[in-house]
Amino acid sequence: MSPLRFRVLHQAGAARSGLLETPHGSFSTPGFMPVGTRGTVRGVDASDLDGIGAEIVLANTYHLMLRPGADVVAGLGELAGFMGWNGPTLTDSGGYQIFSLTPRVDEEGVVFRSTYDGSRVELTPERAVAVQETLGADIAMVLDELVGLPAPLDLVRNAMERTLRWSARALQAKTREDRALFGIVQGGIDPALRAESAARTAELGFPGFGIGGLSVGESPTEMAGALDAALPELPAAAPRYVMGLGDAAGMLDAIGRGADLFDCVLPTRLARHGKALHPDGDFSIRRREWASDSRPIDPGCDCPSCRSYSGGYLRHLFVTKEVLGGRLLSLHNLRYTLALLEEAGKAIAAGSFVEWRRGVLARRAGHLDGDISPNVD
Repeated sequence: MSPLRFRVLHQAGAARSGLLETPHGSFSTPGFMPVGTRGTVRGVDASDLDGIGAEIVLANTYHLMLRPGADVVAGLGELAGFMGWNGPTLTDSGGYQIFSLTPRVDEEGVVFRSTYDGSRVELTPERAVAVQETLGADIAMVLDELVGLPAPLDLVRNAMERTLRWSARALQAKTREDRALFGIVQGGIDPALRAESAARTAELGFPGFGIGGLSVGESPTEMAGALDAALPELPAAAPRYVMGLGDAAGMLDAIGRGADLFDCVLPTRLARHGKALHPDGDFSIRRREWASDSRPIDPGCDCPSCRSYSGGYLRHLFVTKEVLGGRLLSLHNLRYTLALLEEAGKAIAAGSFVEWRRGVLARRAGHLDGDISPNVD
């Protein structure tokens, strides 16, 4: 019996909105998960996240198993107590981070060097489950083998087959009945492999599914083809999570194809570099024309930054390299992303998602990056 309950509440074509109930509460879909890689969303605390409407947060298994260690997190109240976040949490298996370290991969698992002290670390499908259960996430992800794209078809198939074998082992290793484990679909950008991977992963009986191995070098058209092949093969009654996707156009496209859940570091990473997300197109707050502007960067935004501070003040913080600038812009960018998916859910419920999405993307496309004048309404 899964500790999760997912209900599709509305549907408009393939797009759907729903509610996913977990041991730490429920959250709406389509939904975005701010990324708390090391148990914190960079520069943002749990009360901030609650205040901007976050409903679920992602934490990273790879980093937390190395520092401070899963047992330390467990001793401090699992992720909820450790982070001070009482809402739902999801942990990824660390496969994406490990992939970037060019690990040794064999049938048993992966071996890599710690980015902290260079020590040898082994991670198997079984250990990945054990670590995530110790962390106490509501949703854990299986260990998968990720292949950078483009890649030879035989390499993609071998990684897909190994991920399926590892997935079966992960299910056997699961011990906590109060926590859920999601499978991961692989297969690169080959439609046949994606469809096969999705169908065979679904047969294993997971309560939810990640679509992995995307946002690693493929074009938007190739991503769309992979999603179109995979999503119809997954159970309609299970949530579908496109891993690592967080840009506005990409998420709205995936929602239109039937995806429910997303995560990405993009909103906070861009914020730390002074880039603001905006309905009229994203821009740099460092631009000179913001220097004396008294308005918020987005008068229509209800984030703490836009409610309390001017664009001129935010620019000042970045020009003078005050750390507060990154924090305030992170709050704005996260709220923009969360609000975008809230509006997507409302449009689905109203049966107008296609038209709404078209309008959102047309408005964003009307301005090039940085092409928003703060002095023009």
